[in-house]
Amino acid sequence: MTVAPTSPTAQRVARSRAQRAARRRLVIGILLALIVVGFAVTLMVGQTFYPPVDVIRVIAGEEVPGAAFTVGRLRLPRAVLAIVGGSSFGLAGVAFQTMLRNPLASPDIIGISAGSSAAAAFAIIMLGLSGPAVSLFAIVAGLGVALLVYLLAYKGGAAGTRLILIGIGIAAMLDSVINYVLSRAGQWDLQEALRWLTGSLNGTTWAQVLPAAVALVILGPLLLSRSRYLGSMQLGDDTAAALGVRVERTRLIVIVAAVGLIAFATAAAGPIAFVAFLSGPIAARIVGPRGSLLLPAALIGAALVLVADFCGQYAFGTRFPVGVVTGVLGAPYLIYLIVRTNRAGGSL
Repeated sequence: MTVAPTSPTAQRVARSRAQRAARRRLVIGILLALIVVGFAVTLMVGQTFYPPVDVIRVIAGEEVPGAAFTVGRLRLPRAVLAIVGGSSFGLAGVAFQTMLRNPLASPDIIGISAGSSAAAAFAIIMLGLSGPAVSLFAIVAGLGVALLVYLLAYKGGAAGTRLILIGIGIAAMLDSVINYVLSRAGQWDLQEALRWLTGSLNGTTWAQVLPAAVALVILGPLLLSRSRYLGSMQLGDDTAAALGVRVERTRLIVIVAAVGLIAFATAAAGPIAFVAFLSGPIAARIVGPRGSLLLPAALIGAALVLVADFCGQYAFGTRFPVGVVTGVLGAPYLIYLIVRTNRAGGSL
């Protein structure tokens, strides 16, 4: 028996969908406004305050005494990288969590960020490299670790739990490599390596921002175009396949795009801790579990890095890299998530 379009059931369903859509639009609007405000405050506030008029003139390309250097060459690249990097981490993190149906399946938990960090530390300390060469090492290593985890987890398909556990094991091995490399470092190399290992926007230049921004422009829409298929894969591989989703092909595309975003963002700013891990759960809380979380998580990641970086600079008695602030936020949530899962009788 077909339900008539005007029946109470159909009306309730339509009303519920309209409410979810309105809530989603409201949340996205608020997040965009928060990013705009955070971006503006980051450009205006510092040891010297510049009014909005001067900031706008600098962005427009005018030569404003003092502001042209401070805003145009110091604050503007830093703020843009915060948005680009945060969006990349948030988008890639929630893509992994959605695809593998596990909130622990973020790139900084399953070893991808650790691979980029270990390669960067090795390039700086053992090979004496710097600049773009280190970034290239980090990008290639991130992609390589992701491929290794995928191949080791593949057995008639890459099961989520198996991939997570193998990723955690590889991350532990890479942490040992990082510790060994750091033990061989000289004083100056150690400072540079720690910037990569902690996650920092200090000294950001446009040369760092451009590759990460290009990766986001190319790979971001590719991930967003897979949102419908990711939603089907949350129901399980068999159900998704029955709905017409090419599961392994979709999984491979998502992994390549997400890992590319993580690798380029890590090469630009270092592995900013827990942004990829936190963005998806926060998006699910404020938007609701239904519907794609990709865009909200990307916006949350951008806002999180912007706010954390500003707090790290000015909210404490000393300045902290952005990765320290996000680590302080993310570590307690990771413990809470594991405890909650254990009490509920679930598994990773």
